[in-house]
Amino acid sequence: MVLLLVLTALPAKAQAPSPQPLTAMQNYRQGRDLEAMNRMGEANSYYNEVIRICLDEVSRNAATRDTYAAIAMTLVRQRRYADVITWGERALRVFPDEYRVIEMMGEAFFYLDNYERSLSYMQRYANAMPQGERISVAYFFIGEIFRITEKFRHADIAYTTAVRIDPTLSLWWYRLGSVREAVGDRRPAIEAYQQALRLNPNYREARSGLNRLQ
Repeated sequence: MVLLLVLTALPAKAQAPSPQPLTAMQNYRQGRDLEAMNRMGEANSYYNEVIRICLDEVSRNAATRDTYAAIAMTLVRQRRYADVITWGERALRVFPDEYRVIEMMGEAFFYLDNYERSLSYMQRYANAMPQGERISVAYFFIGEIFRITEKFRHADIAYTTAVRIDPTLSLWWYRLGSVREAVGDRRPAIEAYQQALRLNPNYREARSGLNRLQ
């Protein structure tokens, strides 16, 4: 009887709280990670959820900086570049210093072949966010624009900055080698091609560039 009384006096075990639904930004990161594993079908389910959440927040006048950043980044991932511009312009009317959106605008204009507008946004991001999460990417796109428009010395500076910040991408080193080769900087071009091949020994274009110069 005493044991029964003790047991009945114990408080009931509290139920675990229900898990909170993922935010738009958390869904974006999940989708990005799945995309990196080439699981695009699963990634798009998360990206579509980002869009749904963001549209709901906007409709309720509850949109934050993260709302606009998440939808812009997601639309870039889905290659909906015209929509990036539409939402980016809307975001910057509310948060003119939301630099995540500014960088996404630069990418969208680049893929829409509007290099002048792309360069403007990328330089704006780079000037304001020298330690930003996507600063190396911004400099790479700046280099791409200068390469495409045949401003090879400018491209060299931009690519060099990009690989100094993030030296792990063979494409970036290859591009650096190509613009150095274009202006006749043989030894620096060789060094860039060699670094591309260290990172990716099967990089045929880098091997071809190196063979031309050697």
